[in-house]
Amino acid sequence: MPANRRRGETEAVFDGRPRRLVLTLGALAELEAAFGVADLTALAERFESGRLSARDATLILGAGLRGAGEEIADVEVARLAHAEGAAGYVRAVADLLQATFGGAGEGAPGEANGPFPGTS
Repeated sequence: MPANRRRGETEAVFDGRPRRLVLTLGALAELEAAFGVADLTALAERFESGRLSARDATLILGAGLRGAGEEIADVEVARLAHAEGAAGYVRAVADLLQATFGGAGEGAPGEANGPFPGTS
């Protein structure tokens, strides 16, 4: 069954297998704590900056995988391989954040596509 974007679900291929990701309320609370922010608005603003470290990607992808029901620790997430390398990780994170927080773009021509400029 394909990912349901209306529920904030996305799919990415790591280690050659498709995996579902979703930032549930619990996953978002996990990210608030990890990034030291007080609320969802501050979390969204943090991501809107467009700056992303490898550690940020690991935390976001890990929370998304766990939100979708996968039992995986961040140390294991850090070892996952993406066929497109760093660009693939960034695209997976941007897609997950777009599905979670939405935005004006939603892929519409001439509008922002997500929290990371240049990723679509």
